[in-house]
Amino acid sequence: MPISEKQAQIMAFPFTKYDALIADGAIRSGKTSFMAIAFVDDAMRRYSRQRFAICGKTVESAIKNIVEPYLGVKAAREKYHISWRRADKTMVITQGKRQNIFEIFGGKDESSFALIQGRTLAGVMFDEVALQTRSFVEQAMARCSVEGSRYWFNCNPDSPNHWFYKEWIKETQRHNALYLHFELDDNPALSQAIKDRYRATYSGVFYDRYIKGLWAAADGIIYPMFHKGKHMVKSKPRPYSKYYVSIDYGTSNPTSMGLWGAYGGKWYRIADSYYDGRKQNPRTDEEHYRELERLVAENIKMQNPFAAVQAVIVDPSAVSFIQTIKRHGRFRVKPAENDVVEGIRNTATELNAKRLLFCDCCHNIFEEFGAYVWDKKASERGEDKPVKQSDHAMDDMRYFVNTVIYSHNGLRIGGN
Repeated sequence: MPISEKQAQIMAFPFTKYDALIADGAIRSGKTSFMAIAFVDDAMRRYSRQRFAICGKTVESAIKNIVEPYLGVKAAREKYHISWRRADKTMVITQGKRQNIFEIFGGKDESSFALIQGRTLAGVMFDEVALQTRSFVEQAMARCSVEGSRYWFNCNPDSPNHWFYKEWIKETQRHNALYLHFELDDNPALSQAIKDRYRATYSGVFYDRYIKGLWAAADGIIYPMFHKGKHMVKSKPRPYSKYYVSIDYGTSNPTSMGLWGAYGGKWYRIADSYYDGRKQNPRTDEEHYRELERLVAENIKMQNPFAAVQAVIVDPSAVSFIQTIKRHGRFRVKPAENDVVEGIRNTATELNAKRLLFCDCCHNIFEEFGAYVWDKKASERGEDKPVKQSDHAMDDMRYFVNTVIYSHNGLRIGGN
């Protein structure tokens, strides 16, 4: 397989005088796999009996993005003896008398930096560095005290106010860093059909970041791809193969429930319920539960409609309500995956592909689509956050998409 000029520059980086390599740009542009190969080759060429760190947003994402693809590289298996110890999160690589240890770390929150304290490293690779906290990244860099150690960064773009963009990409000369910007065309392994499919997958700020490779601010309506003419369907009986309920829970704030059914490779919001405790008397957990039973019983026409529901996906902070559902014993209940930006991105992908459809009886969610916008003040701080109003049906939809359609590590599982 031929390699592009920028992929060749990654492989040549170890033989330059730069202290750091930064590769950013479009998804699937071939930067990550080549960086992993070059990172290990450089370590094995220059060092023995040293430790290195491979860091991702989480340990699991680092394993999925770096370790597992690297273990599948035939040339690496032929060149080195590789021992992957998943329980210890270490990869021990041996070549002749040389041996080095590569430890896997996750840097998603402020407490993560403590996990890497005390290490002495000869180099560190940051995969998805824009998704890692600054405290963790700087702590990992501070561990690189072995002479000649280097920093390897890759990421998809984020906000132009993100600390990594301002501190590293805009300051490459000060850090003696080689900066390579990748586009889809920089990966010769991608066919034109695959590139066209990726371009059709995203829209809005995610298109700018993941396809154009731009450090773009999140601004305006969050789901600009939503259109009633494309996404709204008539309420009528369909042979749904499975059902879920998603719930954004509130006491004084609104509670939104959505009933979802799978049919023909798509998910339909069959019916929903919306109760605003600010405008009416706040409901108790038992009253919310009775509404959940009503929503299911009136819209699933089966002898035992409750058994047809695979799970009820609930706001993970609603501990008391989760316990109420469990106590009644009619539904399996599951706390929602609550990564906001990942959930929004996945929901936007499903809307773009028209795999999420909404029956015309679901009035409240239609109203929220037009009011669900990015928070400008948060964007100025380098953060992606929605404005916290008119977002309750949006949240229950996001819980459903991120917990049911997508797995915990971000992979789409499908709609049937």
